[in-house]
Amino acid sequence: MGRRFKTVEWAYNASFYEVNARQYTPEGTFKAFAESLPRLRDMGVDVLWFMPITPIGQEKRLGSLGSYYACSDYMAVNPEFGSLSDFKRLVDKAHRQGLKVIIDWVANHTAWDHVWTKTNPGYYKKNSAGSFYDNNGWNDVIDLNYYDHAMRESMIQAMSFWVKETGIDGFRCDMAHLVPLDFWRQARMRLDAIKPLFWLAETEHINYHEVFDCGYAWNWMHQSEKFVKGQIGIEALRHTLQDYAQQSVSSRFAYLFFTSNHDENSWNGTESEKYGPADLCFATLACTWNGYPLVYSGQELPNHKRLKFFDKDTIEWTGKCERHDFYKALLQLRARHPALSADPDISQTVLLTAGGGNMPVIQYLRAAGEKQVLVSLNLSDAPQSLQLETGHVSGTYKNIFTGEEIVLSASQNILLEPWGYSVLEK
Repeated sequence: MGRRFKTVEWAYNASFYEVNARQYTPEGTFKAFAESLPRLRDMGVDVLWFMPITPIGQEKRLGSLGSYYACSDYMAVNPEFGSLSDFKRLVDKAHRQGLKVIIDWVANHTAWDHVWTKTNPGYYKKNSAGSFYDNNGWNDVIDLNYYDHAMRESMIQAMSFWVKETGIDGFRCDMAHLVPLDFWRQARMRLDAIKPLFWLAETEHINYHEVFDCGYAWNWMHQSEKFVKGQIGIEALRHTLQDYAQQSVSSRFAYLFFTSNHDENSWNGTESEKYGPADLCFATLACTWNGYPLVYSGQELPNHKRLKFFDKDTIEWTGKCERHDFYKALLQLRARHPALSADPDISQTVLLTAGGGNMPVIQYLRAAGEKQVLVSLNLSDAPQSLQLETGHVSGTYKNIFTGEEIVLSASQNILLEPWGYSVLEK
């Protein structure tokens, strides 16, 4: 099914930054995080995605602080982070600096001691013994019952609260495919009537393209890891990218590309663990391929440790973010360049292979008329000389990282250092 809703205009050239408030500062509060807003805006970040900010259940809590994703009250703030007023001030500060704010919404399940378990126990699924349960192997949460229409109404009222009271600009919907599609359709119609919002789904299920503006590029992340481990070759990697490009055009739906996020960092390893010396190549692709880029808290350092999920484990900021300028060049290019828009009516992506063949390289052209961005990635530990494909690229281009200008023409080669990356703007 095609798209039912239109993406908000401000989102098309936006870059996303996931905020792990607990681990971001020693204080772990909204007030402390607010000090980073100017730095993140300078880096080119457009949208802040906050992991869940609601209170965490006590019953069957994991670790000392519990999981963000075990909510005990949908209409309150986790005191660990501060107050509702603190969050409203943070949203206001972000807006004044040109940033948008979306919050993580966990609609499939709640903590065992969520307020609804006492006030509205019929809102939950129950097993044959009449007990609450979870169907996904998560011991600290229980599943909601979407056959109960009163529950749906309460859920939409809770989501409306955050839009009306705090002025947020959208939702990142946790495990969206575990919740019936018709609920999300119902919720979006109601909530977008309050204010046009951006809707990000943690899913790749194609049916959900109808409602959401963006979904996770999980398959790309898994395929890229397999490539680094030698389990697949470069052709399979290119084929995966082509599939994403075709899906985006046919369904008018965009994907979120990333090398890390809260789950990946804590459970599967940092980007340096997963990708080794290829991490900046894949980060470059995430920021320039057709879709939306995500940067996770601390990637600009870079952060080389797995952050604990259920306990305090502050990011070890050093006072210098070594990759600030790397991300700034990419994210600011994305913000200003029409060819990097996620609008399917504007941008196109052509995967170039001439001179590449089975070489461990990926090269592609993003174009909006004559406005072009040429990306070349060397996914090997040997230098590569990549011949340009006839008919696509010619003229004067600027290297976004160095400022160097270069005149390109057919049959010319682009030289890439081991694990090298090049982004040229026409």
